[in-house]
Amino acid sequence: MAAQSISQISFFSDEKANRFNPLTLTRPLDDLRAGIYTIREKWEKTLSLGESCRLLPDYMMGVFEKGVYQDNKPCLWLNSRYLPNAELVVAISDLKINEKLVDKKEVIAALIDEETSAQLFHQGDFQSDGLKKIEFKNVRSLKYIWDLIELNSDQIKADIGLTNLRSISKTGLGVEAVVHYKENIFIGDDVHIEPGCIFIAKDGPIVIEDGAEIEAGSILRGPIAIGKGATVKMGARIYGGTTIGPVCKVGGEVSGSIFHSYSNKAHDGFCGNSIFGQWVNLGANTITSNLKNDYKSVKVIDWKTKKSIETKRQFLGTIMGDHSKTAINTMLNTGTMCGVSSNVFIDYLSPKLIESFTWLGPNGGELYRFEKAIEVMKSMMKRRDISMSDNYLKMMNAIFELREQNT
Repeated sequence: MAAQSISQISFFSDEKANRFNPLTLTRPLDDLRAGIYTIREKWEKTLSLGESCRLLPDYMMGVFEKGVYQDNKPCLWLNSRYLPNAELVVAISDLKINEKLVDKKEVIAALIDEETSAQLFHQGDFQSDGLKKIEFKNVRSLKYIWDLIELNSDQIKADIGLTNLRSISKTGLGVEAVVHYKENIFIGDDVHIEPGCIFIAKDGPIVIEDGAEIEAGSILRGPIAIGKGATVKMGARIYGGTTIGPVCKVGGEVSGSIFHSYSNKAHDGFCGNSIFGQWVNLGANTITSNLKNDYKSVKVIDWKTKKSIETKRQFLGTIMGDHSKTAINTMLNTGTMCGVSSNVFIDYLSPKLIESFTWLGPNGGELYRFEKAIEVMKSMMKRRDISMSDNYLKMMNAIFELREQNT
């Protein structure tokens, strides 16, 4: 279903991008993960394009690539908040030069001529004034960060068609395990599954990508996606709607949650309806509350305005930015928003908002010293044979300075 007239794509973000902080403090919106893949990967695979471009804020340059842009070709501009589906791909394929698809007043996609597109890309500012509007209604869009949780089960199912994986209906697992609905279980190469696991794929697929490991006694109920090189720890209970991203280690009880990559929840403790960025570490018996005692919908503190907003969701746990960590027995409040590189070691229910670079202990919060925070980041990354680049350090410094300006 590739759009034959599309030779290059570039992602842009609109005025609602701030709703996806704190995760987008350290990544472009198109790098958010829902289902098996990131938003960018979904579009590249759907449109049969090997690579893409994107607009980036200056402080992310070098950490993420803008991509190789071809000045002599038209460009399809994609709003990073919109997810691909068959109807949308057809509508995009039908676009003519200098036409745009709109959802009410929001631009979904625009096909722009080579001269104008090159100017927009190199100036780093997407504009669609003067383009012919074409209304399109059948869209899957992300309006708030918690929509990633809401859509995750459906995205796991949708992403199956973008993989090269085959079900185990004919091959089996090759290990002693209890398997229900094996036609909905998809296994990559070099996957290691230990004895005594239970796989229940009645309600949706179970996807285990290359190099992942499922340790003995784990119970997985689909829809679930286990990323490349990830580990499900011994005796884990993983419920539907969960994505465990590449090189994560996850154990205990997890339901309806997303771990982006390189993050750890290696021990017991409940995690429900939550989203974690990269390099997060949850201490043993960390618990995320995801339901209020009065069963009313959860309110969160908006990251930008610091005002309480209604999510209209009955279940919502914690949203935690990159490099943040909790100590053992940490209790995270319903609808907690935690920023980048915060260290939470409290013996009480967490506040609803934890700013980036916060050292939050029993006596309250204070600023986490930047040098100490970077030292801890480097140590964790080194454990995965990754060195912190100068550009990564500059990005973190920009986030730290922004934190100081706002407090």
